[in-house]
Amino acid sequence: MGKPAHGGNLVWASALAGCPPSAILDFSASISPLGPPQSVLTAIQSQLGNLRHYPDPNYSDLRNALSHFHNLPSEWILPGNGSAELLSLVGRELSQLEATVLLTPAFGDYYRALAAYNAKVLEFPLISADFKVMIANSVNSADFKVLSSEFLNKIMTQQCHFAQRGQPSEVWCSMHLPANFSESASGLSALILNNPHNPTGMLFSREAILSCLDKFALVVVDEAFMDFLPPTQDQSLIEVVQDYPNLIVLRSLTKFYSIPGLRLGYAVAHPDRLLRYIAWRDPWSVNTLASVAGVAALKDKQFQASTWEWLPKARQQLFEGLSQITGLQPFLGAANFLLVESKYSCVELQQRLLKNYQILIRDCQSFPQLGDRFFRVAVRTELDNMRLLTALKEIRDRS
Repeated sequence: MGKPAHGGNLVWASALAGCPPSAILDFSASISPLGPPQSVLTAIQSQLGNLRHYPDPNYSDLRNALSHFHNLPSEWILPGNGSAELLSLVGRELSQLEATVLLTPAFGDYYRALAAYNAKVLEFPLISADFKVMIANSVNSADFKVLSSEFLNKIMTQQCHFAQRGQPSEVWCSMHLPANFSESASGLSALILNNPHNPTGMLFSREAILSCLDKFALVVVDEAFMDFLPPTQDQSLIEVVQDYPNLIVLRSLTKFYSIPGLRLGYAVAHPDRLLRYIAWRDPWSVNTLASVAGVAALKDKQFQASTWEWLPKARQQLFEGLSQITGLQPFLGAANFLLVESKYSCVELQQRLLKNYQILIRDCQSFPQLGDRFFRVAVRTELDNMRLLTALKEIRDRS
């Protein structure tokens, strides 16, 4: 069995660890440990008798629930079989443009979706080669600082600016732009980015992204982790989609509500664009159980509030614990995961954690700019976090 490109492959991990998949403590997939909510499980149970029928091809109940949740007309929303299906539809459209700009390291599915239709890709690194630079104004649980509104404009220049809290001075990283950038990244090109950014956890400001909308024919913002920020702190662009026909926002319902096995996401974009996507894709891509689960999840205000209360404390606990382990440097981000720089081989570390502790972390070899000296871990419960930290300390002490 080949090594997975994504996190969360418990079958692969259990084969390496020599235990059942259920015995693996999974830090590799950034899924909330608090769910699924009981409201979602109850909704699924209530619909088991409807498995003998085809789903509503228009997903009217789910679209209406999303419409109410975001205060948008339902025709501006398209549910999908996870964000992966929606990315494939977006990739088909992007292939018709001259080029697509990716800020790297980038989520691997962007490359898959673009390569499927032979779309041209222009890469622009967010970080320096030695990773001395990471997050502008490192976030903490009480005071989220977002990247300045000027940042994304600076992909039109030769360098970008990051300042890290606690650093004695400001640090700059070269963007290594190709000579023909001003021509390539024009109104005939597109931009894809995720916010918060995966795998760094960076949070771009709403204003920063909006400043790019007049520079690209199409801007795709993947907000798969945005719902982990409470409404007072999130930087979602969903509320302005109706003002920008060249804007697409992708969202996931699987990470926040802990239902990745159901595969459920949605796109928010101009209705004409979504009608084109509907014509391109297979029918009934969202199954009955996923649809009712989504409706129930969106209504569960208590679960949402509990998650927003849990995450900052748990993330800070994990960050501080990792910071105290010699050879590890975590980078505090805005999502439910942490990126960690390691002085040790992360592939070797991953294998030792699996074989000796049945713990799975996400190595970053699928992010070419990071390689074998970085790994990513999800934020889990206090007990789970302590189990990981204890294992890492033991491995360090034995090295």
